[in-house]
Amino acid sequence: MSPVAIDFEAEGLLDGLTEERGRAARLELLRTLERDGFSLEELRHATAEGRLALLPVERVLADEPRYSQTDIAELTGLDVPFLADARRALGEPAIGPTDKLLTEEDLELSRGAAALLAAGLGREQFLDLTRLMSQAMGNVAAGLMSTPTLGHMLNLRMRDVLRNAAVGEAELRSGHLPGAQAISVAFVDIVGFTRLGEQVPPEDLGELVRRFERSVEQATEPPVRLVKTIGDAAMLVAPQPKPLVDTVLGLVESSRDGEQLLLRGGIASGEALSRGGDWYGRPVNLASRLTSFARRGSVVASKDVHDAVPDDYAWSFAGNRRFKGVGDEVPVYRVRPTEPDASP
Repeated sequence: MSPVAIDFEAEGLLDGLTEERGRAARLELLRTLERDGFSLEELRHATAEGRLALLPVERVLADEPRYSQTDIAELTGLDVPFLADARRALGEPAIGPTDKLLTEEDLELSRGAAALLAAGLGREQFLDLTRLMSQAMGNVAAGLMSTPTLGHMLNLRMRDVLRNAAVGEAELRSGHLPGAQAISVAFVDIVGFTRLGEQVPPEDLGELVRRFERSVEQATEPPVRLVKTIGDAAMLVAPQPKPLVDTVLGLVESSRDGEQLLLRGGIASGEALSRGGDWYGRPVNLASRLTSFARRGSVVASKDVHDAVPDDYAWSFAGNRRFKGVGDEVPVYRVRPTEPDASP
């Protein structure tokens, strides 16, 4: 026998909503959450705390972290610096050695890595393979036998996609994210990386990626923080736009002198959720889309960034653009360093 549907009005979950449109939207959300398996008690608490639209997000974000990198090092025999390098190669956010943010899946992946190293695979070889696998699962899968490792890496990428999708849906439904913080987000990536992969031997490609990672690390100073590298891309955050714009412009401008690595960047500001050292929400999605939109050797930014520092850089309007997963059209601006004053 089918369970009896909850009478949301009788339970008081529509109280305080006098506008018909608002009541209809709340009722639709409640019915969706009921179908998704949330209990009446969970719905009551979430409604009382003003976080009803975030319930799907909380479910997606609800990992069960148990271990730190130090713990996993003790359990697997791997050293903490290698675990940090491997995490970066996977595209996961950097964490402290004693932060208990790692799960059973992370432990299993580390055990697999320890087994591969014990079998004779070099550390740099492992990191290069990890980057390639995380960046292009399909191409690398044909040459690898370790399907559990592949599966875990695919799960990591899928988890990020699900988290971003859940946060984006919550923003669209509620218009805001309780617990979110104002943040500026940027992505920088290597232009034409896929084409490079077809032209450059794997060992040389690995060195190019390592060089990119080192350049980003060296350019990143507080308050700007390097969140993670994802193959040919890096994600940076800062509390305010200006230091982030300075860092991204510096990286892209300096790449013009390189032989093969030409970079581009995208920057956005807004409210985002922090989980496990990573960030989720509209500015993250928008910064990623802006980076894909940017031309070779250029940096583009959202209107929020432009309006925060309108006089500090040379700006040009690139038009209103619509990006997948972002919502309404977004005014886009190209940003360049100001020309030095040539007056005597």
